[in-house]
Amino acid sequence: MKKFLSPIVLLLALAAALSSCNDSKSYAELLQDENQAVNKFLVQHRVIEQVPENGIFEVGPDAPYYQLDEEANVYMQVLALGTDEKPEKNDRVYFRFTRYNMFYYVIGGDNAALGSGNADGMNTSPTYFLFDNYTVSDSYQYGEGIQLPMKYLGYNAKVNLIVKSQEGFSDETSYVVPYLYTITYYKSMI
Repeated sequence: MKKFLSPIVLLLALAAALSSCNDSKSYAELLQDENQAVNKFLVQHRVIEQVPENGIFEVGPDAPYYQLDEEANVYMQVLALGTDEKPEKNDRVYFRFTRYNMFYYVIGGDNAALGSGNADGMNTSPTYFLFDNYTVSDSYQYGEGIQLPMKYLGYNAKVNLIVKSQEGFSDETSYVVPYLYTITYYKSMI
């Protein structure tokens, strides 16, 4: 009888372990949550679904968010146009940024404690990417979203940038977290 109960107890324990509650979400559910967080933010702002054909952007804190890609993963609000000089392929572009997890960002609230990045500390090294080059780690580690504004703006440009996980930092893609960045781009290290 003992020999008969041991396999049954083992099977019951295995069945209980396999059927226990799974509180984790599927990737599709995480993407849906990400879209909801971004949409909750964007509904409070004007959104233009394409970059102006003439290249003339509205500028300032009341400017619209421009959709920069076809998949609606990156949106840009231009705070400062920068200079007329734009980077060329493989140019080193330095940037300083503060980013906010959009799941916790409160519109109109004091979000200073939620931000992370290198914008506030001049003793913190600026980061850089090689423009339009996604084959080297200096570029792809930050994702394509960070680079997109430089296709339209010059050095010293400052933007608010919404970047969904698919276009964000390469090592964070699987976390499916959208970020709101405030970024300034530079030609030289400051």
